[in-house]
Amino acid sequence: MFDLRHVWKRYETADALRDVNLSIPEGETTILIGPSGCGKSTLLRLLIGLIEPSEGEVIFEGERLQPGALIEMRRRMGYVIQDGGLFPHLTARENATLMAHYLGWSGDRVNDRLHELAELTHFPASGLDRHPAHLSGGQQQRVSLMRALMLDPRVLLMDEPLGALDPMIRAELQEELRDIFRTLKKTVVMVTHDLAEAAFFGHSIVLMRQGGVLQQGSLHELFHNPADEFVNRFIKAQRSHLDALKEDSP
Repeated sequence: MFDLRHVWKRYETADALRDVNLSIPEGETTILIGPSGCGKSTLLRLLIGLIEPSEGEVIFEGERLQPGALIEMRRRMGYVIQDGGLFPHLTARENATLMAHYLGWSGDRVNDRLHELAELTHFPASGLDRHPAHLSGGQQQRVSLMRALMLDPRVLLMDEPLGALDPMIRAELQEELRDIFRTLKKTVVMVTHDLAEAAFFGHSIVLMRQGGVLQQGSLHELFHNPADEFVNRFIKAQRSHLDALKEDSP
């Protein structure tokens, strides 16, 4: 789905990404994880074209991401951020259907797709005409997910989508999201700081450090064949969280 080839992202005082080479397979969930400031959110913003690499190439479905093609290519991507990013002056319905209306979909097509997504995300029909301020955190994230899926994108990019939720709501949405990923069979790239969450969702885990990819593989590979001593330290630091979800991990 994506190929990053010798990608660097430089800012005035630092390199946010350093010579990243990474392939993200189609139809699987890939998790970007690492300590704060390692470059995982920067990498996600590069994938959707919100920022450009200083050097190197980002390839999406065989095409290079570049300014002249970005608008069309972004319509094949769904994007979900941590706090949902909903427009406060629009209702849940208006937020979710914004791009469909912009593209001139018929009213019937919009309503059919919205109904389908509300069922998929377990969002109550009674909440569609409420504004974000009158929705719970979990409901806001469901609306954000519906908006990201409205155009039936090829890939779903998610930047810590559950990070701002309380533990009980987060656990509930983890279960629902995993079911949605399995149902839709889409390519998913998700950023998290939590290795337990990465193990719960991911076919492949990409561990980053200081702007580079340290290791990519399954949780089993990271456990048993660490590429670096830092991989061991990172896993040990989060092991208590992993033990709590061990029975639920795929």
